[in-house]
Amino acid sequence: MTEINYNSVSSIKEFLDENGLCMKKKFGQNFLINPDIRQTLLTALDAGAKDTVWEIGPGIGAMTKLLLDKGLSVRAFEIDAGFNKILKNIFCKNENFTLVEGDVLNTWKTQPAAKFLLGNLPYNIGATLIANLIINKCFFKRMIVTVQREVALRMSALPKTADYSAFSLICASAYNVKPLMLIKNTSFYPKPNVDSQGVLLELKEGFYKNLPDCFFPLVKQLFSSRRKMIKNNLEVFLKNNKAFAGEALKKSSIDGNRRAEELSLGEFLALAKNVSEINN
Repeated sequence: MTEINYNSVSSIKEFLDENGLCMKKKFGQNFLINPDIRQTLLTALDAGAKDTVWEIGPGIGAMTKLLLDKGLSVRAFEIDAGFNKILKNIFCKNENFTLVEGDVLNTWKTQPAAKFLLGNLPYNIGATLIANLIINKCFFKRMIVTVQREVALRMSALPKTADYSAFSLICASAYNVKPLMLIKNTSFYPKPNVDSQGVLLELKEGFYKNLPDCFFPLVKQLFSSRRKMIKNNLEVFLKNNKAFAGEALKKSSIDGNRRAEELSLGEFLALAKNVSEINN
């Protein structure tokens, strides 16, 4: 098998042709071909030898090789059958490499936990995967991901800004979110139509353990019609129980005439706790 130069588009094309492979748009495949950015992401992960890391979307193994060379134990999630064959051929002799084949949105649920996650996330599943992990209480000490620029803006958005959303609160409920470098589309092959962003998510120790069960459904409901007043969306969430909604808002010291985009994480948490307590 021809050795791959992960930094060269021509080398990657030659390798794919040689192995009868192609990039599939439906999987949102874009290889990160900038070695400096790969190294920056690895450094930001700050994982030590023998730590276990989930790698999402390894492709043909550019980042996988760096992780294994550092002595990490890699559990790689890849949906493309052709790429899986390549990954097996390249890394099968490394005892620190485990390949999980199939759609990560389903397969992650069957895998043992890890301290770290690193992923060049496909644009079509990036936000969904991150939200699913958090909502289902699959937490990592640190996550380093590359996502579409607009997704990154939503991840770290603050109240009263255009990008603030239910997804912003889902991320903030468990992690401190820090934008890393902007990654121009020229750093990928094939070149996407938009730029990407590296993002660091650092686990908030203990904070996520205090979330009421209704927190995420409540956040989603209040943002479902973001231009409506909170009291209206809350009444819908509580099956049109206006008295219940009014009591929860009063106990939370929240004006029901405000909109979801104006509320902080602390206010959403207070409201969820009071909804939960009144409901019980």
